[in-house]
Amino acid sequence: MPRLLVVEDDETIGSVLESSLRAHGHQVGWERTGRDALRVAAETDFDLVLLDLGLPDLDGVEVCRQLRANNPTAVLVILTARTQEMDVVVGLEAGADDYLTKPVRLAELLARVRAHLRRVSPAPAGAQPMLEVGDLLVDTGSRRASVAGTEIPLRAKEFDLLARLATTPEAAISRETLMEQVWDENWFGPTKTLDVHVAALRRKLAGVADRGVVPRITTLRGHGYRLEVP
Repeated sequence: MPRLLVVEDDETIGSVLESSLRAHGHQVGWERTGRDALRVAAETDFDLVLLDLGLPDLDGVEVCRQLRANNPTAVLVILTARTQEMDVVVGLEAGADDYLTKPVRLAELLARVRAHLRRVSPAPAGAQPMLEVGDLLVDTGSRRASVAGTEIPLRAKEFDLLARLATTPEAAISRETLMEQVWDENWFGPTKTLDVHVAALRRKLAGVADRGVVPRITTLRGHGYRLEVP
């Protein structure tokens, strides 16, 4: 049974989230503060964390950053009432895999949770055991990517996205296809998550560019992205 952690200081919202997630077959812990969330997460391995950014004691982005550092395999979904795009980007760059803006529609939240939990372990659809693009090796079995023996540290969704791009190198892949195959086939809502993950992948690939022939992610305006060897 998946273990979920809800970090939400609003009693009404937290109670609804906890009861709804339990009703759908999940083990759920609920913490009201950032400090308590970090303490509990250090003692228990959670599959997914729903994290409100507006916490009373600690900045939610810093809590997100520490949760990611201490729980590298957990899925982190931030809940935010902040509507400015930069707040969302900062949260994603701090380690979140996804975000939802308050007021959250319960049906959408449950759908996102199901989608993320389905994709915690499996490799992306259509992926081969070992993918090679230039000097980049993507091992979907061990979920590792490397260039000339230097491993690239990737979060779960970063790996899934890179593996999907590497499955069909030099091919144009639409934003819609990437959202469907890396996040969820029934995805709806904004795709800023994809842009932030692409930006993170670009930085990490650039970090090993001196190790060999490293492919780049090219933006195809109005369409999507392509992984290509320079």
